[in-house]
Formats: sequence, C-alpha cells, structure tokens
Amino acid sequence: MIEEKRPSSIQQRAERLKTIAKEMRFRIVDMVHDAQSGHCGGSLSASDFVTALYFDLMNVDPSRPRWADRDRFVLSKGHACPVWYAALAIRGYFPVEELRTLRRNDSRLQGHPVATYLPGIDATAGSLGVGFGQAVGMALEGRLMKKNHKVWAILGDGELDEGIVWEAAAQAAKFGLSNLIAIVDRNNLQNDGIADDILPMEPIDAKFRAFNWEVLIMDAHDMTDVLLTLEKAKLASEGKPVCVIARSVKGKGVSFMENKREWHGKPPSDEQYKQACEEIGGGEA
Repeated sequence: MIEEKRPSSIQQRAERLKTIAKEMRFRIVDMVHDAQSGHCGGSLSASDFVTALYFDLMNVDPSRPRWADRDRFVLSKGHACPVWYAALAIRGYFPVEELRTLRRNDSRLQGHPVATYLPGIDATAGSLGVGFGQAVGMALEGRLMKKNHKVWAILGDGELDEGIVWEAAAQAAKFGLSNLIAIVDRNNLQNDGIADDILPMEPIDAKFRAFNWEVLIMDAHDMTDVLLTLEKAKLASEGKPVCVIARSVKGKGVSFMENKREWHGKPPSDEQYKQACEEIGGGEA
C-alpha cells in the first residue's frame, strides 16, 4: 500500500508517479502470467494515467470505498481490468497478494470487473461502451444531487466503434456534464488488428468537439504532461464534458509487447515473464 505524503512540485510528483507506475506494470504482468490468462497490452498502455489518477489526482479514500463524495472511476474497456486491480491493491483497497487470484474460480478479480465483488469498483464492465453509459449516468446523478465529485471514464479507441459510446456522448453534452472526464486510450490497436483499419475513427478530437465536448490531447507516457493535462481537465468550467485523448503505446514498458496486436490478450511464458520483469524493473520475477 502506498500512502506517503504527496510532494508539491510537478516534477517531484511526476517522479514519484513514475516509480509507482513501474510497480503497476510489474503487478499487471505478474498477475496475467500467474493466471495464464488476461490482457496485458491495453493495461500497460493505460498504466501511467491510471497511476496519476489513483495516486495523485482523484479524491478517494481506500478506507471508505463507498464514501458518497468520492470521485468515481469507470473502466469502460473492462478487459483491461488488470490495470485497475493493480491500482486498487497498491492504493490499499485490498491485499496486493490477492492479485494472483486473477480469473480463478471464486476470485473477486474476474476477467471483467464486477462492482459487487471488490471494494473500489464503481461499475461492472463487459460489453464495450456500456461502462461509458454508466459513467454518464453517474455524472448526471452527481449533477442532480449537487455533488462536486468527478467521474473519470476510461475508453479504448477500438471501443469508439460502438454506437452506445456516441449515444452516451450526446447525452453528456445535452446535460452539460462538466463533472465527466473521458480518457480515450489511443494506442491504435484492438483485438482484431489496427484500429484505424478496422473502422477509421480520426479525427477523434473533431468528433468529440462536434458532440459539444471540450477536448484535450496528452502524451500518455510523459508523466508531467499527464498530470498537467488531467489537472486542466479537472478544472474545466465550460459547462461541457471533457474528453482527453491519450496518445499511448499498446504494451508500453515491455519491449516485445509494444505495438504488437497479439499482446492484446495473451499471457507471457515463463521466459517472457522474466524478461518483462527485468525491463520494467518494478518488482521481482
């Protein structure tokens, strides 16, 4: 569990988060290797900004996982749940040792997150796009209840192929949900191949702007840029929801996984696991 006092300068904060992100990446590879099942690629591409959210930017309290005024987090691309489980465990929601029960029978850590199983899971995710719809509902509830918390929703770029995403985006704009921040993990790879080949989606920024969203773009693996961009998203006051397009690399941090489609949902062998741990440097194989 990591809960030390946060440093004040942006550089110090970024350095602290880089260290935690290494631990996150190690835990992702470790649990998927142990289960011999799961999704490394999209978990690793999201590791830096999920680290920034849970260990710096989000208002949460692991000792009160159902605290009414907490920020909400929705992993709409639910298959990438290893990154969420790693964040919750390291942050102190449940024992880190439990990560090695990933995808086992009777485990609380299933292949897609289930809200009734684990503390800290705000929304069950499965079919792509459904989590984003839930996030819009949570943000609307917060608005109606006059709450100040934020709702953070993580989307895969392949997930943008789903019509429900754009229906939800239209509703979020209609109600002026400035308490909703969507982060699109733009790694340009999905299970079936290159995202732009399967269904060209660019310009993503123009599409969200056409839906009356404010749009920001960040380098998903530059921790300083991640912090500055997500802080700007938190402070947005245009009466619009915010979409952050995170330019990322599938499998980031493990050389043989980076930009490789086959690592969307493939566990590493023992030899590959050892190499991955050596490259990440955040844990022991």
